Amino acid sequence: MDIQALVTAQRAYFKTGATLPLSARRGALQRLRAAMKAHETDITAALKADLNKSPAESYMCEVGLTLSELTFVERRLARWMRDRPHLTPLAQFPARSFTVSEPYGVVLIMSPWNYPFLLTMEPLIGAVAAGNCCVVKPSADSPAVSAVIRTILAECFPPELVAVVEGGRAENQALLDQRFDYIFFTGGAAVGREVMAKAAVHLTPVTLELGGKSPCIVDKTARLELAAKRLVFGKLLNCGQTCVAPDYLLIDRRVKDRFLAYVKRWITVLYGSDPLDNKGYVRMVNRKHFDRVMGLINPAQVVFGGQGDPAALAIQPTILDPVSPEDAVMQEEIFGPVLPVLTFDAVQEALDFVNARPRPLALYLFSQDREVQEQFLRRASSGGGCINDTIIHLATSRMGFGGVGDSGMGSYHGKASFDAFSHRKSIVKKSTLVDLPVRYPPYTRTKARLLRLFLR
Repeated sequence: MDIQALVTAQRAYFKTGATLPLSARRGALQRLRAAMKAHETDITAALKADLNKSPAESYMCEVGLTLSELTFVERRLARWMRDRPHLTPLAQFPARSFTVSEPYGVVLIMSPWNYPFLLTMEPLIGAVAAGNCCVVKPSADSPAVSAVIRTILAECFPPELVAVVEGGRAENQALLDQRFDYIFFTGGAAVGREVMAKAAVHLTPVTLELGGKSPCIVDKTARLELAAKRLVFGKLLNCGQTCVAPDYLLIDRRVKDRFLAYVKRWITVLYGSDPLDNKGYVRMVNRKHFDRVMGLINPAQVVFGGQGDPAALAIQPTILDPVSPEDAVMQEEIFGPVLPVLTFDAVQEALDFVNARPRPLALYLFSQDREVQEQFLRRASSGGGCINDTIIHLATSRMGFGGVGDSGMGSYHGKASFDAFSHRKSIVKKSTLVDLPVRYPPYTRTKARLLRLFLR
């Protein structure tokens, strides 16, 4: 594929204004919905091939969430597209002030392999709703889903509106060498820095959805069994290959043993006595990732699990205890079913521990103490998170989702997606019937007094 020619064709198409009308945007979203439903079986089979996701998990975490986002955006798009009025300062009277949402133009979406369908389609929905043309680059590590995405989008859209570029690093570099009007990237921090550096050449704005070591803090007041159940759900969803998965456990020393007993119990209840025998247990995406995660498991620290099956690329849910901040497992995002355990004696220690590290994409706190909840809410920075649960804060179109600091910049979902792919243009429409002279030279004492009256 001639990538430069593709971008040029999309830019020419955008200049025709064909993407601007509400009818065009709604029609595009409706075609996408129809194609998704027609290919739902293919999507499920592709997720099974790439990650061994079960049909239920595939629908819950990928297809269903995408359809929900489509419904939310379709129903509200007309309202979002309207000009937004603003009060006009008295000094500018008579005039009308308003803001206009205009599409950036030609945008690039680079998606990851861990939720390969959801994390491609959700930003695409926002880009199309905002009136952009779009080049989509799925991950080479999820080839089956990438092929289905290519098929679906080719059925929905002409390539000058939405096109898919498949491939690996060479194609990524070729795309990033082009001038796009906006880049949306989901992936790791190292590649995110490369994307931002390439974007800087053309002063292209970016959204970076990265990751990091998202902590799960459990204090002595937490409802331990329920907290353990919800932690296991969040940690083992997609076998830990989730950007907002609880990366490590930070727990009050006084309740650690009781809590870990509940964690072990819930792993067994939800996944069986040996999850490696569970046909619906998600696997690691490839051998490289399998080996990396297995390399983080120190056998001397294993108190549960610890085994892997190289042939199936599957790793048992694993608990490591005790762990120190200097251990290898605490030096990088795990992105797998391994839970390091660290302890604290006072809540302030836990807060200081979190704040001494790069700001995570998510933070999870289990506590019944409202003062502790407020303390972490106001004093621990993160992209988002939950109190007394995990993961679910991102499963809504009514709130934006994104990172901060090392975990990313910008947000999306619902209205936030529309805004991410739109430039909000401020306009003052001034009357020609009256022209107040106060702003024009010469600046007399009377004008100076009037200026002080208006501008204070």
